[in-house]
Amino acid sequence: MKTSQPEVIGIASGKGGVGKTTVSVNLASSLAQLGKKVFLFDGDLGLANAQIALGLKSEFNISHVITGEKSLNEILIEGPKGITLIPGASGVKQMAALSEIETAGVVQVFSELRGDLDYLIIDMAAGISPSVLTLMEACHRRIIVVIDDPSSIADAYGAIKVITQQSDREDIYLVQNRVQENDRSDILFHRMNNVCMKFLNQSIFSLGAISEDEFLLEALRNKKTIQEFAPSSLAARDFKFLAEKVLSFEPLQQVEGGLEFFVERKN
Repeated sequence: MKTSQPEVIGIASGKGGVGKTTVSVNLASSLAQLGKKVFLFDGDLGLANAQIALGLKSEFNISHVITGEKSLNEILIEGPKGITLIPGASGVKQMAALSEIETAGVVQVFSELRGDLDYLIIDMAAGISPSVLTLMEACHRRIIVVIDDPSSIADAYGAIKVITQQSDREDIYLVQNRVQENDRSDILFHRMNNVCMKFLNQSIFSLGAISEDEFLLEALRNKKTIQEFAPSSLAARDFKFLAEKVLSFEPLQQVEGGLEFFVERKN
């Protein structure tokens, strides 16, 4: 019996359009390529699009679980290269405006999952809605995706500020996306970390950067992961490095119950 709990990783951003879903999908793919069993939950509960990025179609989604029409195991979709997708809802108004209590109910359904699992990656909605904050609080690690753009930086800092106000856990990581050739991603990280230290008394951690890569855009257009579409590309290399950094995290304390521990964080 598996006794170690799965790593639950939330991936968020202060604003939309910075490649958060791209990072989520390709990190999941890269971890699976390294032999890990990975579930990807599309946590954008109203405008889900991870299944589009993976080229998958789903008749049912998390909204059908919430209404009791389906169990969680009945909506799972086997994706490429060992990823299992938990599809979110798209265009369902009531799912886009869940309260904190209702989102805690979403967390509760994860107790239905069965089988060994190494990682559960949650692709959050953009912004800092109550549902995003509730899901992020339930995660073991929180990753913020940012690009070198003033509005993205300001919104990423705002997200970090609200997250740290909820708890004093030191598990916030930064991934800089769309880094141009010869740009130094560590400069932006150090700037943001200094601001967080000064005004929030909270440090963040760097998980590196994802290069601006035309192959990544082509992979998205073809509804494939970068590891499938262009495994020798710069972006594929960067995602492999990102996955290896995630694998290097200190192991979580071992407990019985697998994903039940994820639920216990909200109970």
